[in-house]
Amino acid sequence: MLLTIDLGNTNLTIGLYEDETLLHHWRLATDHSRMPDEYGLQLLGLLEHAGCSVDGLSGVCLASVVPPLTGRLVQACSEYLGQDGTPPPLLTVDAGVKTGIRIRYEDPRQVGADRVADAVAVFHLYGGPACVVDFGTATTFNAITESGDYLGGAIMAGVNLAADALFQHAAKLPRVDLQRPPSVIGRNSVHAIQSGLLFGYVSMLEGMVERFRQELGPQMKVIATGGLAETIARETEVIDVLAPWLTLDGLRILWELNLA
Repeated sequence: MLLTIDLGNTNLTIGLYEDETLLHHWRLATDHSRMPDEYGLQLLGLLEHAGCSVDGLSGVCLASVVPPLTGRLVQACSEYLGQDGTPPPLLTVDAGVKTGIRIRYEDPRQVGADRVADAVAVFHLYGGPACVVDFGTATTFNAITESGDYLGGAIMAGVNLAADALFQHAAKLPRVDLQRPPSVIGRNSVHAIQSGLLFGYVSMLEGMVERFRQELGPQMKVIATGGLAETIARETEVIDVLAPWLTLDGLRILWELNLA
């Protein structure tokens, strides 16, 4: 079985695959203070909960956009997931891995590992042209052509990041959970903020999708992923595919392209 790990600024997402089947998945909070031993024990606990021993692991594929924590996770995998003292093969996604797509960014090294994994998964599973929208710490839009070129995209503050900024920089505004308010026109501060965050981001999504479609063509598919994708998708019809574990699928495919 293959263990896939997507380390983001807000969430640590982990998947356990048997061949192409995602057997188990977990979404945890990223903890910047956690040490390698803590990560190792956490991984062992998740595997035990899934009924899988380290002996059953064929390898680990890791994507990280948090450089200070990357080495800690690599150390944890090496020291805690080994069989008879031998760590499982580990693939860390970086600029040198085979992707099966052409990255047309001016500097390919600037493309986050999660964005690469998303693009790989979309092209292999759904084909192009496609716009991949990832609702994470940042909301990213990524463009894949019909022939599999990753052209680039757009990056903006994510929904929760915007909510935190309002709370921290506007003294009278409360911190709110992202929920659907009773109406677009909020009658109190909580509902007004929820309206702005939810419907504002939905409108932004629809506008950006239309602009991407003008450049990629009318056949462009829209695939949404990330922790808030389902919440946003309920409010719009522009999303063709809701794929909450897309990055993990991309890591599985990258593993197959490089080490299987």
